[in-house]
Amino acid sequence: MAEDQIAARRSKREFLREEGVNPYPDRWQRTHSLAAARELAEGTANVAVAGRVMLKRQISKKMIFLTLQDRSGQMQVCLRRDTLDAEQLRILRRGLDSGDFLGVRGNIWVTRTGEVTLDAAEAAVLSKSLRPMPEKWAGVQDTETCYRQRYLDLLSNEETRARFRFRTRFVKALRDYLDEHEFEEVETPVLQTKASGALAKPFTSHHNALDMDVTLRIAPETWLKRLLVGGYERVYEFARCFRNEGMDPSHLQDFTMLEYYVAYWSYHENMQFTQDLLQHVVQQTKGSLQFTCSGSDGGRRDVDLAGEWPVVRMTDLIAEKAGIDVTEVRDPDALRTWCRAHGIHDEGLDKLAYPSLVDVIYKRTGRPDLVGPIFVIGHPIELSPLARRNDEQPGITDRFQLLINGWEVVNAYSELVDPDDQRARFEEQAAHKAAGDDEALPTEDDYMLCMEYGMPPASGWGMGIDRMVALIEGRTNLRDAVLFPLMRPL
Repeated sequence: MAEDQIAARRSKREFLREEGVNPYPDRWQRTHSLAAARELAEGTANVAVAGRVMLKRQISKKMIFLTLQDRSGQMQVCLRRDTLDAEQLRILRRGLDSGDFLGVRGNIWVTRTGEVTLDAAEAAVLSKSLRPMPEKWAGVQDTETCYRQRYLDLLSNEETRARFRFRTRFVKALRDYLDEHEFEEVETPVLQTKASGALAKPFTSHHNALDMDVTLRIAPETWLKRLLVGGYERVYEFARCFRNEGMDPSHLQDFTMLEYYVAYWSYHENMQFTQDLLQHVVQQTKGSLQFTCSGSDGGRRDVDLAGEWPVVRMTDLIAEKAGIDVTEVRDPDALRTWCRAHGIHDEGLDKLAYPSLVDVIYKRTGRPDLVGPIFVIGHPIELSPLARRNDEQPGITDRFQLLINGWEVVNAYSELVDPDDQRARFEEQAAHKAAGDDEALPTEDDYMLCMEYGMPPASGWGMGIDRMVALIEGRTNLRDAVLFPLMRPL
């Protein structure tokens, strides 16, 4: 059936050409968007608009009603012999399909039913579509089609268009707030010789010109902290990051992260700034601090970002939710036994070192039921190879995570600025990697060299943009917050 429709549309394209009509002209001069044209007074003349034909209703050989759509909305257009050249009307009646782009110039007219309409005095095909659009414009409903052919999803689903416009506003509001607070935006390398800044498995490639292996960045952290050494005091980046790990609704292998770092702050000031930042940005872009999320169980959860956000220790959360004290049970074999006994059979469990095992237990037991917003602090030192050691409790770090709806949306800490302590942490991570833990950090000698020139006390964080947008928009899958998510080819 689709093949017949494509053949028919190709035939109409040839008809247009035979009639001397170029089905792909280079331009059309608009005077108004469709939304702006709808606001004009009846009788306004010489109004030029353009858009995609969403609906075509042929009343007779002498009159056709169309619905055009552009980025601003929709508007009705009338093609009729009283105002349009008869030969032009004949060509459009035979050659025009829904899905085609059309330019129209004419006068504003209000029909007897009260519909604001552009009464065409001139109309031109601007692009001939060769494939039929989603049937009856009811919207693309199949989830996989929405991901694979996002353009059809955007074209036919207003909710999808609104979601991605919200994402644009959200990113802009974040950038504006940081700029207003004297932050400076920068760009750091995507191709790196060492995967640094997070506990994650990298993607690898080969640089032909330099004849060396490289990784795609898993985080911009150590590059941004190099800038603290270079004299920047407030710095941020919207960074595309890549982690060659498992895929689930709350994790993608390539994603967008906002990271910032501030000299002379501790994680306490950072926590307060995080709350202020997100409350301001969400209120500005969403119009409210209350929104509804989709839970992992399919239920709905109401989130309220107003007020002061509670703070809880990570180890206390694990003890409460899982019934195990990971500050006492530190043997990896004992933790693996506990995991299996409680239904946790993650791939590669046998190779994970103590810090990664604690992280697995935390993510599988401590986080999922938390609605939040809630700050989780007091992470064990082994889980935070780049975070500052707490002065009173050397076994934990000055770190916090922000959880909303069971998802980690922010990871932050007071930065480790002691180069000798940092080197010892890297060496410990290297031992974990040698033992088979693919997510352990490699030693980064160039970063160590930078630290030895002196790094100011600082605090910073990273926030997943895709994840935060999905949460606020009530989606359960990060692909719903990414325009073109990676898919396995058909």
